[in-house]
Amino acid sequence: MGKKGREIVGVDIKELLKDLNSAYADEWIAFFYYNWAADFIEGPDYPTVASELDRIAKDEFEHMSELADRIFELGGEPERDLEDLQKIANCKKVVFPKNERDLEGVLNAVAEAEGCAIDVYNKLLKKVAACYDKDVRTFHLIEHILSEEIQHEEAFENLLEKKRK
Repeated sequence: MGKKGREIVGVDIKELLKDLNSAYADEWIAFFYYNWAADFIEGPDYPTVASELDRIAKDEFEHMSELADRIFELGGEPERDLEDLQKIANCKKVVFPKNERDLEGVLNAVAEAEGCAIDVYNKLLKKVAACYDKDVRTFHLIEHILSEEIQHEEAFENLLEKKRK
């Protein structure tokens, strides 16, 4: 993004970049943990759960890429140090059960992670909504990601409900 494009944003760009980088870190963490879980879970119905984890991990990677693009457009740089990603993340870890066959525990863990993401994007959306007329691009990006995080939480909760029946 050029000078004029950054000028019209209407919020403190350093603060916005910090928020976007934290969300970027969250997406990396979700991508990592969901891929890990898709590869290592076991038990009845694990192909269905693994498939959903894999599909949503791809969405998380897409979110991470979209956030990186916006960070670059605003003149920043996405965090590249893995240890620092963990430090700046809002949602620092997905806590899985010790038993990989505990699919209900896995689904609870990822549904909780999606709940954290929903909180993060909802707060960020409210921040950028205050300057919607100046930074439509960031607003629509965050709105898009928030809507997908809501869908992810629902998908995991639907799988949980099926497991309980």
